[in-house]
Amino acid sequence: MKTELIKDILTSQPDGRTVTVCGWVRTMRDSKNLVFIQVNDGSCFASIQLTHDRTSPAPGADAAAIEQSLANVTTGASVRATGKLIASPASGQSVEVTLETLAVLGACPTDSYPLQKKATSMEFLRENAHLRARTNTFGAVFRMRSQLAFALHTFFQERGFFYINTPEITCSDCEGAGEMFQVTTLSMEKLARLAVEKGAAGMKADDAEKLVNYGKDFFGKKASLTVSGQLEAETLATALGRVYTFGPTFRAENSNTTRHLAEFWMCEPEMAFFDLEDDMDIQEEFVKYLLNWALTKCAADMAFFDKRIQPGVIETLRHVVETPFRRVSYTEAIEALEKRADEFAFKPYWGCDLQTEHERCLTEKIFKCPVMVYNYPKEIKAFYMKLNDDGKTVKAVDVLVPGLGEIIGGSEREENHDKLLARINELGLNPADYDWYLDLRKFGTVPHSGFGLGFERLLLYVTGMANIRDVIPYPRAPKLADF
Repeated sequence: MKTELIKDILTSQPDGRTVTVCGWVRTMRDSKNLVFIQVNDGSCFASIQLTHDRTSPAPGADAAAIEQSLANVTTGASVRATGKLIASPASGQSVEVTLETLAVLGACPTDSYPLQKKATSMEFLRENAHLRARTNTFGAVFRMRSQLAFALHTFFQERGFFYINTPEITCSDCEGAGEMFQVTTLSMEKLARLAVEKGAAGMKADDAEKLVNYGKDFFGKKASLTVSGQLEAETLATALGRVYTFGPTFRAENSNTTRHLAEFWMCEPEMAFFDLEDDMDIQEEFVKYLLNWALTKCAADMAFFDKRIQPGVIETLRHVVETPFRRVSYTEAIEALEKRADEFAFKPYWGCDLQTEHERCLTEKIFKCPVMVYNYPKEIKAFYMKLNDDGKTVKAVDVLVPGLGEIIGGSEREENHDKLLARINELGLNPADYDWYLDLRKFGTVPHSGFGLGFERLLLYVTGMANIRDVIPYPRAPKLADF
């Protein structure tokens, strides 16, 4: 069943050649003698129009068979059609297909098809995630997801980076937050029964953890799904120079907001011999590259987002692409925010973690451009970030963009063994868990930097979608894992 993609047919010349179209019916209009069927195969935003004139069928057309198939053509049905590619007199399309044959491959009953409804809310579509990609909105979202993943790889491959894979199961907590999904082969039911028995024997609840013998677990120690591949990526950066990861990460944060997922994709490059300035340079280049890719290579889908999802999104992205990013220290940013303290629900002060309202104020009102805030207080940043000479701040940087806030977080990593060990101890982490990581600072240590970009946050920004659950095919969130 050799077919052509509709995106290729729509850009072809109307030369009268025979084409075969396969796809799903979006709409059918039957006006007595003329039949118009819009078919989409997902390859592009636009559908192609199939036409049939009952009074004057196309030469060679099997009119009786077409008529029989038309009885089963409904929204959502899959079809295979052949016909001549001709110029279309209708506005908004250059070509159409006059039917010679039509076969319904899969019927779609109108009385039970969920997407048959004229108006379907985003919440309704989330509950029918297995079908929502067939709508215009989610077809555009998932095409954009594919394109930006390709753009991401292209950017790094063009610049001498190596794509690496870091483990999804880990025994170390990169962020030290403890919000991780545990992975175990131990029986929860047996542990629960043992806890009940011991409890009846007078054992305190605080001692319950002692009942778990991780020596009998699969890995012989406590293991979890990773929140980041950064630490492991550093091991390869100190051998290959420039590397990047791109894959799923997990955070067991009990949050039901429109900005949180339990399973999300992260892009995390690590670069040997890069200091903070080098890190900021490539971050700016990276963001502009991705946004420009969306604007230039996904024009039809972007036009839909701009018209139907978030008016002005194209202008917002173009502004970021064309504007130099402003670089300001955390101290300067706080001073600027304190002058407008009355505007915020969360009052800014030196030492606070910037909130979304602060980040958007910096980009949309104060500097009116993308902003890179660097040199954060060490107390609000991770243990691996390089300490500045002032002893109070670390060489961290967040990239903030208008309309969203933070889109990238990164830092220069601490390459000094003794300073890194002191920071691990200061935060109460177990140095034994990071022996291998500390080894990188003992054997040929180098200045190095990296950053992380949350792929779904990028997609939210580019598409204008309001909920992060709508830019990943199957969202994972508290009490949400139905597929």
